[in-house]
Amino acid sequence: MRKKVIEIYQSGKGYKAISKALGLLRTTVRAIIYKWLRGVPYKIVNVSVIYVRRARLSGPMQAKKRYLVSLFTSAFLLLLFYLAGVPVSTGGKSRHERSRHGHRRSEQPWPHFSDPLNSFSPWDQTDPEEYNIHTSPRQKREVHASVYKGKRCRMDSCFDFSLCRPNGFKVYVYPQQKGEKISESYQNILATIETSRFYTSDPSQACIFVLSLDTLDRDQLSPHYVHNLRAKVQSLPLWNDGRNHLIFNLYSGTWPDYTEDLGFDIGQAMLAKASISTETFRPRFDVSIPLFPKEHPKTGGERGFLKYNTIPPFRKYMLVFKGKRYLTGIGSDTRNALYHVHNAEDVVLLTTCKHGKDWQKHKDARCDRDNAEYD
Repeated sequence: MRKKVIEIYQSGKGYKAISKALGLLRTTVRAIIYKWLRGVPYKIVNVSVIYVRRARLSGPMQAKKRYLVSLFTSAFLLLLFYLAGVPVSTGGKSRHERSRHGHRRSEQPWPHFSDPLNSFSPWDQTDPEEYNIHTSPRQKREVHASVYKGKRCRMDSCFDFSLCRPNGFKVYVYPQQKGEKISESYQNILATIETSRFYTSDPSQACIFVLSLDTLDRDQLSPHYVHNLRAKVQSLPLWNDGRNHLIFNLYSGTWPDYTEDLGFDIGQAMLAKASISTETFRPRFDVSIPLFPKEHPKTGGERGFLKYNTIPPFRKYMLVFKGKRYLTGIGSDTRNALYHVHNAEDVVLLTTCKHGKDWQKHKDARCDRDNAEYD
């Protein structure tokens, strides 16, 4: 009877079929097969559905086969854990994998915006780690303690319109404090405001307040860097947490990361800044301005020559740039590639490698030629 039970079981029949064929109780059939299986080694079958059962082997399993089975099982389990831990998108197109036309594209070091006219992302949807990847934890804390404190400011939440209603748009410039040095560029900004029709010397009539403290260059290695700016700003009687104040800034942070830490808390003040990142920029509140040299004229020159439907334009140069070419760090990839569009005719892009104290250690084959053209 035991032999017949085992033969029928090996043919693929189940407990129910065996008990029905031999007229035995199912518990009896299960007990016979269990005793027989105790001496039978394991073998993995039907792995595709991850079903493991015992089966009779024709002979003793060799060591090599056991190792192969163990290796295959381990690899299969690792694959399962990997697939279970990585989310797989089943619908829609990933903006990092496909373009608008459905074609795959290579990875880009900057965020991709599907619509160039879209507004900036809300602050609660941005990731600060995406931008300042080289910044130390201490620097990140300082940045968040200064620039990002009023990150949700907008005109309706951090600007007092009641100050502008009685006298219109008037701008007050703080009087210069004794012993404070001001760079030539910032002097030009203040002088331009003070000679305009919007200037007022009476703070009670002002709608906008501008500091006389030089905030243009906040690079600690710069000779124009103003020390103890945090305490000086907080001591101003009209500061009011920066409300209705406008801060000008061209440079922030220091080499090689150039974080956007101004070294003081701007509070609810508006920021007119060059090279401002999309993470820091507050839409319809901050102002993005271009970099300008200290030789930039305070008033406009000749009228523009480019008029409507004037093709070709009367001006000789279509694009002109002159500045430093960062050999390493942030911005180096872009500026090191400018020579590709430089033709010395209508597109003139002059760059110098002389930046920082150890620029000669990183100089490339084009540095001598670029420096000569720049000078």
